[in-house]
Amino acid sequence: MGVMKKFEQRLEGLVNGTFAKVFKSEVQPVEIAGALQRECDNNATIWNRDRTVVPNDFIVELSAPDYERLSPYSGQLGDELAGMVRDYAKQQRYTFMGPIKVNLEKADDLDTGLYRVRSRTLASSSSQAAPASGRPAQDPQGAPGGGYGYPPAAAPAAPPTGAPPMPSAPPPGARPGGYGQPTGQRPPAAPTSGGRARFWIEINGTRHQISRPTLVLGRSTDADVRIDDPGVSRRHCEIRTGAPSTIQDLGSTNGIVVDGQHTTRATLRDGSRIVVGSTTVIYRQAEG
Repeated sequence: MGVMKKFEQRLEGLVNGTFAKVFKSEVQPVEIAGALQRECDNNATIWNRDRTVVPNDFIVELSAPDYERLSPYSGQLGDELAGMVRDYAKQQRYTFMGPIKVNLEKADDLDTGLYRVRSRTLASSSSQAAPASGRPAQDPQGAPGGGYGYPPAAAPAAPPTGAPPMPSAPPPGARPGGYGQPTGQRPPAAPTSGGRARFWIEINGTRHQISRPTLVLGRSTDADVRIDDPGVSRRHCEIRTGAPSTIQDLGSTNGIVVDGQHTTRATLRDGSRIVVGSTTVIYRQAEG
């Protein structure tokens, strides 16, 4: 059984209890769970062939109305979300540098139904090699740990006996954040360097970096970028980066429109406008 399905079933047992009010909120716990999975995937840092480190400390920012609805249950919901992250990390063979924590915060600049996720790797005094997730104690830009308004992170402890040695800083190319969620705003992804081509998309002012050869857009929580639009299919279309980059419809109900033309497949250029459902996606590319 999939990690997300297990999470949903655990919450279903609480619907008639303390979580009855939570599910009336426009931001659903399963949406947050999907965002945390993507946050792990998009911030995974390969330390060596046997260890991939992902974030272990997460903050979910909610609008004032959603925060008021969810905050009375934040402890229990945080524990469930942390358990989901732990299960997902085990499935993906990810490693944490400390205990997993998920906290809710109120953000006055967000409207009802919008949210954003921030994450970091926070090392514990005795880092464990069991599957989990977190960002290295030094952030990708070389500043001491603690970006995004967090306090400075503690220095990582020596690895357990027999574990591969951990480098003192993450390898080049590590970056904060990941794909932004389709709802809510987040800081633009930091550009990569080294002269390589960079690819990203913009949805409602939110930038989603494309760090893999393919990117699936859709309404499902399994999509790489989730678009909460009733006119968007669960797996609506796929962008393939390259020279040139292309977009392919994945058998969606409503199809795709690229630069004003209905199509099932098209070549993308910098600034191409993609319409899925009632949502406009801007494709971007640039040399690093």
